[in-house]
Amino acid sequence: MTFCRTIYLVTKSSVFPQAGRRTLYRMAESAVTQQSRHPADVLLEKAAALGCRPEDQAFAVAMDTEDPLRGLREDFHIPKMKDLPPTDPTLVCADDDCVYMCGNSLGLQPKGVRKYLEQDLDYWARYGVFGHFEGPRPWALCDEYVTEQSARIVGARPEEVACMNGLTVNLHLLLVSFYRPTATRHKILIEGKAFPSDHYAMESQIRFHGYDPATSLLLAEPRRGEQTLRTEDLVSLIEREGDAIAAIVFSGVQYYTGQLFDMETITRAGHSKGCVVGFDLAHAVGNAELHLHDWGVDFACWCTYKYMNSGAGGLAGAFVHEKHAAADMPKLLGWWGHKMSTRFRMDNKLDLSPGVNGFRVSNPPPLLVSPLLASLDVFQKTTMADLRRKSVLLTGYLEFLIKKFYPKPMASEPKAASEDAIRPWVEIITPSDPAQRGCQLSLMFSVPIGAVFTELERRGVACDKREPNVLRIAPAPLYNSFCDVHRFVSLLGQSLQAAQL
Repeated sequence: MTFCRTIYLVTKSSVFPQAGRRTLYRMAESAVTQQSRHPADVLLEKAAALGCRPEDQAFAVAMDTEDPLRGLREDFHIPKMKDLPPTDPTLVCADDDCVYMCGNSLGLQPKGVRKYLEQDLDYWARYGVFGHFEGPRPWALCDEYVTEQSARIVGARPEEVACMNGLTVNLHLLLVSFYRPTATRHKILIEGKAFPSDHYAMESQIRFHGYDPATSLLLAEPRRGEQTLRTEDLVSLIEREGDAIAAIVFSGVQYYTGQLFDMETITRAGHSKGCVVGFDLAHAVGNAELHLHDWGVDFACWCTYKYMNSGAGGLAGAFVHEKHAAADMPKLLGWWGHKMSTRFRMDNKLDLSPGVNGFRVSNPPPLLVSPLLASLDVFQKTTMADLRRKSVLLTGYLEFLIKKFYPKPMASEPKAASEDAIRPWVEIITPSDPAQRGCQLSLMFSVPIGAVFTELERRGVACDKREPNVLRIAPAPLYNSFCDVHRFVSLLGQSLQAAQL
């Protein structure tokens, strides 16, 4: 049977009272900002006010209708079912939008990208070399057009942010300056399941300085039987080992579990022991509210092709706190770190830019700046606070529906009847506390994960699988809707059943 998009014929005027229509989303947003309210409680309260249930399709329609950010979806290209290679045409309607839940891996393309790229190609065709200093975005200065807005998103001052290189390149450049081991303080602290590129970078930096990762790389692991790290355990670890730790380099959001770390507390704990503290914000930038300057973070870096929607291999970012702007520290240098005012004297006498701009090595790539600029145009239409409020509700809705329809049996529960005994279940390993997660929920299953992933893809769901046994589902508030979440959970049920056959 072909699965086609549900046609939403229910209108708010025909179902919901006028007062409920006006206040639904405003009340929900207000409620989730209260630390004591879990999104599930808020969703149940809103559904009761509307005379329906959260699992009803009409509820998702109402939440989308009242969403003040719903128009941002129109700024993105949503792939069609027919264009996704794994889709089975017998299971979908070809011209429907796919269910895209993969912004944690690659954000969707902003519609403004093509305009900016065509402008760059036009300047190159018309101006040739003069494009470096002519046109509305001269290439020699193009990175400056994305710096201020990037700084706003990470909670920094513009002079603390540079857009350059790729994430791991920036991580190495920053560690050259900030990881300065001594005989007594030579360890780097990272999470035990850090992203492989981060792990390899730490090992190579340790070896570069003549130390052994076996004794100088300190891994923070969850408690036995747990999937995520407790903040109190991290603080305790830093307190115990801090005198030997040269640098703490953590993720802002853990790529595998989706856990959002308490960066402010980690920074404060590290500094209390004399450690340098930096973060890889690949899964946090554009996802969580960040306040790098106010938290006193020493350095950070991030990619921009996930929640920042700059395209595969997009231009990365780096942060260095202003307290280090004039610090005398080792750097790997290039001519773009030289002050612009004297750069083209070409006298080989370095006039280094202060702070993070002194870490720039090569001239910026305009063809990578332009996609990022198009995405930042969309971010300028809202705030991270507003995106975060929607995100808490959106991911909370995903969590609610998964727990409603596919709960994992409690160990204490008696054996169910035969039908219930074989009912597939889903386990969410991401923290349920909204303050400890971003958009993403990481899911484990009672049935083979490979089969579930394949069946979801056949039905037009874009998500990703991470070894050994997790599917990552990330509704991004810039372009995902409550109806997307409702559709995903329905398709998940079909996929779980098919995976059992």
